[in-house]
Amino acid sequence: MSKVSIIEVKTPEDLKQFVKFPMNLYKNNPYYVPSFIKDEINVWNPQENPALQYSEAKQFLAWKDSKIVGRIAVIINRKEEKELGIKKVRFGWIDFIDDSEVSKALIDTAINYAKVNQIDNIEGPMGFTNLDKAGMLTFGFEKIATMIGIYNHEYYSKHIENLGLVKEKEWVEFEMNFPKILPPKVEKFSSLIAEKYNLRVLNFKSKEEILPYVKPMFKLLDETYKHLSTYTPISEEQIKTYKEKFFPMIAKNYVICVVDEHDELVSFAVTMPSYSKALQKSKGKLFPFGWWHFLQAQKKNDRANFYLIGIHPEYQRRGVTAIIFKEIFVRFNNMGIDFAETNPELEENKSVQVLWQDYNPVNHKRRRTYSLKF
Repeated sequence: MSKVSIIEVKTPEDLKQFVKFPMNLYKNNPYYVPSFIKDEINVWNPQENPALQYSEAKQFLAWKDSKIVGRIAVIINRKEEKELGIKKVRFGWIDFIDDSEVSKALIDTAINYAKVNQIDNIEGPMGFTNLDKAGMLTFGFEKIATMIGIYNHEYYSKHIENLGLVKEKEWVEFEMNFPKILPPKVEKFSSLIAEKYNLRVLNFKSKEEILPYVKPMFKLLDETYKHLSTYTPISEEQIKTYKEKFFPMIAKNYVICVVDEHDELVSFAVTMPSYSKALQKSKGKLFPFGWWHFLQAQKKNDRANFYLIGIHPEYQRRGVTAIIFKEIFVRFNNMGIDFAETNPELEENKSVQVLWQDYNPVNHKRRRTYSLKF
């Protein structure tokens, strides 16, 4: 039986193989959604990824029988260590064939990296920060992935658990068949709340009008989620990077901002048309034809994804979400959106999950990170 060899990624060609491995692994899988190859390569470029300014990272490929059979990345986020006192090795970008020797070799790589750095804890799959993809899929394997969700085979979690790793955090995702008639209580309540607190929805005439609100949105995210475990504030560099990466994909009608009488942002929601099919058709490349599939997804789509939602703590128990959802309802109906899907939400984050309660949400996916202390 051939032995598994773990080789560190050192060259641009190695990195390209690292990025493309899951695309080969899931080549005929109808639910897997590839990332853009260029974006995945830029993740490991300090000039493109500000998280590398305060993080250490390595990538590895697993080889067997002269073939690539797995991959893994290991990360130490020194900002997390300094600001939250959490010292651990994050592992992510983990993919492997259904071979226990391969999965063991990959996890052993993460363990050894931790030991070399005098760290006694690993957790994953996760990225550098809270805004990166995280969580191994454990339920919902026959649902198409979203642009920001990890997809993996059902056997992954069995391999990981057999190696002694245990559940650390759990995320849930919901799918909603968006109603054609707005629930009367939402209609009435949204008007009452808007009048009571002098709130109004901004109507953007162009995408450029959204730009001044991008930074306030991220700052509001900090205020919304800072109470959650392991949440670290978003840096100015990260804001700039995420704006450059995702702003081109945003359509103005999918962004809702609510301001007070002083024009201060108190709540927002960023949704997007589902780009899952477009990404599948593009095969990880925006050019020469990938852009066309994205343009079509913006123009005609019956599915939308929730990506970010923020509510200032002072307004979280004042019913402001009714204003957001009334506006989303109107816009989705005008655009022919029938289905909506939430982004992954920590199972403990009940304050966000309650937002969907009037829309008969179905928990269609679950995912988790696994940890091991030694």
